[in-house]
Amino acid sequence: MELTSKQRAQLRAMANPLEPVVHIGKGDIGDNLIKQADDALESRELIKGRVLETSLLSAREAAEVLAQATRSQVVQVIGTKFVLFRPSHKKGKTDKIVLVKDGRSKQAK
Repeated sequence: MELTSKQRAQLRAMANPLEPVVHIGKGDIGDNLIKQADDALESRELIKGRVLETSLLSAREAAEVLAQATRSQVVQVIGTKFVLFRPSHKKGKTDKIVLVKDGRSKQAK
């Protein structure tokens, strides 16, 4: 599922007040970090991460690697921070993020 520009804008606005829950430092992106990000995405759906100055990766590189490892999508990368989104697979989750619909598909018909 590819995000539309309106959906990205919605997710960026929702991520604005969030604090980073994933910190990438000097070490590489390992299994523990991937598990932490995966668990956070499953419970929150939208997470913010931060790349520390000691990291060998840029924020864009770290976001892409982590998104691929967690099957999520990069919403935004600004400076040393990035935002990832993945819909939750929990069936009983009541506070799921509902993305806006793309209005272009209705107009094209």
